Amino acid sequence: MLNLQGKKKTALKMFTNYRITLLVLIAFFIGGCSLFKEKSIEPKETKVLMETSKGTLTLILYNETPLHRDNFIKLVNEKFYNGITFHRVIKDFMAQAGDPNSRDKSFSGQLGQNSEGETIPAEIVTNLYHKKGALAAARMGDNVNPEKKSSGSQFYIVQGRKYNLNQLGQMENKINQKAPHYQHQQEKFTFSDTAKKVYQQIGGTPFLDNGYTVFGEVIHGIEVIDAICNVKTERGNKPSEPVTILSVTIMK
Repeated sequence: MLNLQGKKKTALKMFTNYRITLLVLIAFFIGGCSLFKEKSIEPKETKVLMETSKGTLTLILYNETPLHRDNFIKLVNEKFYNGITFHRVIKDFMAQAGDPNSRDKSFSGQLGQNSEGETIPAEIVTNLYHKKGALAAARMGDNVNPEKKSSGSQFYIVQGRKYNLNQLGQMENKINQKAPHYQHQQEKFTFSDTAKKVYQQIGGTPFLDNGYTVFGEVIHGIEVIDAICNVKTERGNKPSEPVTILSVTIMK
């Protein structure tokens, strides 16, 4: 009788342990599925194909800057950029486009003064910086635009050049000096180790960091930016011969 009761207790204990193990496995499976679902629905970076009169670029738009990403996609879908020219080009610096007046060959005014749509709140992210090939939003200067809001349609693509550590250190100081007073009470701006290596080995325009929204980059066709930035220019850094955006499409 005692032996039978012992067997019953052992069986009950084994069954209880089995139920606990089963519940743990179910919970783990459900949690795993939930995590997998969250990862699977995270949007991939949007790829954009930009055909210009100097060649074709492939760019990605960062998910970390959703307002700029979505605005750019909207303009692309509306075919706004088709026929737009790079109205401001500076060697070893950048190529700028997006003024709707640049599409009009008869326009005789100063380009760069107009944009499509409303300004966009700044999305300045520390790990998104002005390396060569960076896609960033143009904007009005700090004196009239202290919030650093971006143009509704104007952008620039960085060519830049290489800088040494001493030069980067001087730029950090200048960036911190320009920062509003309340920012001086927080942690000072510094280039990351990765950014320093990139600026030394590949190049860019580091002095623009912390001041403009970088929302994408060129992943194929970087030589096209060199071709655009190396064209002859006239007064106002306008290319002597138009450099035109033929089409921009979202890649599926």
